[in-house]
Amino acid sequence: MAEDSDLDKTEAPSGRRIEQAREQGQVPHSRELGTFLILMAAGASFWMMGSWFAQRAMLIARKGLSIEPKYMHEPALMIPRLADMASDALVAFSPLLGLILLAAVLPPFFLNAWVFSPKALMPDLGRIDPISGFSRLLSWNSLMELGKAILKACVVGGVAAILIWKEREEILGLLAQPLDLALAHAGHMVSYSFLMLVSTLILIVAFDVPFQIWQYFDKLKMTKEEVKQETKEMMGDPLVKGRIRGLQMQAARRRMMAAVPQANVIVTNPTHYAVALSYKTGMAAPKVIAKGIGAVALKIRELGAENGVPMLEAPPLARALYKHAELDVEIPSALYSAVAEVLAYIYQLASWRDAGGSYPVPPRDLPVPPELVPEAM
Repeated sequence: MAEDSDLDKTEAPSGRRIEQAREQGQVPHSRELGTFLILMAAGASFWMMGSWFAQRAMLIARKGLSIEPKYMHEPALMIPRLADMASDALVAFSPLLGLILLAAVLPPFFLNAWVFSPKALMPDLGRIDPISGFSRLLSWNSLMELGKAILKACVVGGVAAILIWKEREEILGLLAQPLDLALAHAGHMVSYSFLMLVSTLILIVAFDVPFQIWQYFDKLKMTKEEVKQETKEMMGDPLVKGRIRGLQMQAARRRMMAAVPQANVIVTNPTHYAVALSYKTGMAAPKVIAKGIGAVALKIRELGAENGVPMLEAPPLARALYKHAELDVEIPSALYSAVAEVLAYIYQLASWRDAGGSYPVPPRDLPVPPELVPEAM
């Protein structure tokens, strides 16, 4: 069953799957990259600062081998002296230690694998299971590690043989040189050879890093059923989503009803549709602040009547506004003329209420494009 399951894992891992793996501390890593960077940092340090390291080491050794009489008579002074020598050695080799430490923490950044996961620190008894351990010895990953070890030994061994053969005359020539010059020359040769040997590991790294990344994502592949299940979990339970959507609609409806008293006019069907319009100075065009059909339309008309909002019966315009105008958005430009006549009538009605005179005639046959008018309910 496990093998069938592995064969069915044909889908690329999702972002959520990768994030869950990172939370578990599962990230791509390359031992070869870490080894290469540490050895290269150490080799470069000795190449650039080898003479300084040698001088400091000789001073520390000379200091350690020179014992003053007072230390012989007072052994208690030996501990502070030893601590002083240790601090000198630490200061002398701190550049080397710093570069090695930096090289040790760099590989995760190159692989985008820098993550802190407390779960990875938890004990796992499965790791000491002899059966699973034996199966890991015969796994594809173990075979790849064996192949890399053989390749590394061949490459490094071959380059070392070439270097020794190339430098054989200089190596033998060290015997004829003064001690100080021979030591300096030997140190230079060792540092150069070390850097050349470490540089050959770049071939192993160039192979190992892409392989480790591929293997990491291959292990995280998903079956089609897992993809469907994850999509369902991310989308949520349909019943819960329906409940949330219903609550959102109720909240939006309450906000819409609260805006009805600020409307300039309510355009009706007269009974099935109701659309509340608002226009203030500085607005580019009127906006729909509330709209509804059936019971919602009735509630809009009731609130409008309670707050003295004028109403106009214009069925085609009411249906067109309900269908094509969004809440709190300017009305479509095709309805500008019809709404302008409605607002002009509302302003005339307000003037009649304030100053009297002849009662304004409600607009008829408003210029509503027929293609914008849906069928009446």
